[in-house]
Amino acid sequence: MNKRNILIGLGIIFILIQFIQTDKTNPETRPGQDLIEVTNPPAEVVRIMKTACYDCHSHETKYPWYSYITPVNFWLKGHIEEGRENLNFSTWNSQTPDKAKHKLEESAEETRQKHMPLTPYWMMHWEAKLSPEERETLASWFDDIKKAYK
Repeated sequence: MNKRNILIGLGIIFILIQFIQTDKTNPETRPGQDLIEVTNPPAEVVRIMKTACYDCHSHETKYPWYSYITPVNFWLKGHIEEGRENLNFSTWNSQTPDKAKHKLEESAEETRQKHMPLTPYWMMHWEAKLSPEERETLASWFDDIKKAYK
């Protein structure tokens, strides 16, 4: 086999696997469960969370164009499922106060240490790259809300 035939074969395989897609249906959201709904944060915090957190940590994922390219769609779907499993703002009010307090503490820490949002995410979504001020605004808000949990 020559290189040309190998490339043609790989191209055909790539085209055929595009018919294998992941489910991009977001789970239903239930009233009274979402963190933003139950805490009523300032508009700036809502903006930051919606642009930097909610695609992976809620049931409000907005799937980008590249989520339709196989095998990227499988990697992305797994990433979103893992993000929701670790922290899901859409099911916030269904957890115990102790767990909520712990998640707020982790969220503040992950934000301040620049672990969140993940670099690959903000590299594809420039609006999600947080400035130092935005990081501190969000982390401080997480700290303030944590105090409400006794």
